[in-house]
Amino acid sequence: MALDLHIDSAHYKLTQSGRTIHIVGQGDWTLNEVGDIDPVLTGQLNSLDYDNVEFDLSGVTALDTAGAFMFARAIHRGHGDCHLWEVIRGDKGQRTLMQAAAEAVGGVPPNEDRPWYNAFSRVGLATERFWNELVETMAFLGKFFAVLVKLALGPTRIRWKSVVALTEEIGLNAAPIVMTLCFFIGAVIAYMGANLLSSFGASIFMVDLVGIAVLRELAPIITAILIAGRSDSAFTAQIGAMKMRQEIDAMTVIGLDTYEVLVIPRALACLISLPILTFLGMMSGLFAGMLIAWVGGMDISPVLFISRLNEVVGAKHFLVGMVKTPFFAIIIAVIGCRQGLAVTGSVDSLGSRTTTSVVQAIFAVITVNAMFAILFYSMGI
Repeated sequence: MALDLHIDSAHYKLTQSGRTIHIVGQGDWTLNEVGDIDPVLTGQLNSLDYDNVEFDLSGVTALDTAGAFMFARAIHRGHGDCHLWEVIRGDKGQRTLMQAAAEAVGGVPPNEDRPWYNAFSRVGLATERFWNELVETMAFLGKFFAVLVKLALGPTRIRWKSVVALTEEIGLNAAPIVMTLCFFIGAVIAYMGANLLSSFGASIFMVDLVGIAVLRELAPIITAILIAGRSDSAFTAQIGAMKMRQEIDAMTVIGLDTYEVLVIPRALACLISLPILTFLGMMSGLFAGMLIAWVGGMDISPVLFISRLNEVVGAKHFLVGMVKTPFFAIIIAVIGCRQGLAVTGSVDSLGSRTTTSVVQAIFAVITVNAMFAILFYSMGI
């Protein structure tokens, strides 16, 4: 049986009772301090004979990996090896660092064995995360509409300067890429339709294909996906950076409503920009189809193209495409702002939330577009 002892130091207290030693940490255990701690603690541990180690980290004010490594020296020092150890007092972060340091000191390889039910566990966790995200998004959407109605009754409280600046960023700056992409989409649809329909002498129906496809589906969905990828990530990154710098906490302290200052201007800018961008995308796609019909060997002049477009396609499909854009705008703004406000203090959280924002927005836009397609089909539109 080893003799009981008690050692006091500026950074720790070391006591032994029977075959168990107790280490009570004090002050900072960081890279700047371990140089002074290491020689003294190592010498004392080498002189002891023990089987168990208990750590009390409640008095440690700062702990990093270097400090945790110093504590872990006790687990593999003395006359034995691989001693049993336990953190009897300490927070979750300290326990995590100690676990990692103990495994590193002992040379424990990572556990790569996965139980047979691991796939089911991952599915369950993913389902739980999906449900939580859905509930939180619905709650955020309800608060958003409540604030929007309140501002609609008092429009002087709306920050119109922010709305104008964000409209320029979301709409005007995105117009070239939207029009370019819709132009090429329209050209591809025109070429595919021409190759398919010319085989049985119905090239003129290519106008119907381009008009309905571009006006009804392609221009609205392509524009929404582009804005979801371009602006949604910007919303999340901007608001998330403000959250990390505690600017949002400062707004709350001085009495500003986060929804009025950050969310509503972005939503209004999306509501203004997305219909305009969709219209420009429609015109660009139709122009591409008309150009291919004219110079692509189909002998369909611009006058014939426009006449056929007015006769067969008409304004119905244009209105069907345009009526979806406000819903897409609200989805993009709400998801981007909600994910930004959900960012915590770490850079990893900012990157994760930005990725989640874009993925959720694109998924929601495509889902809502499919619901509209089913609804319009049921209504015979």
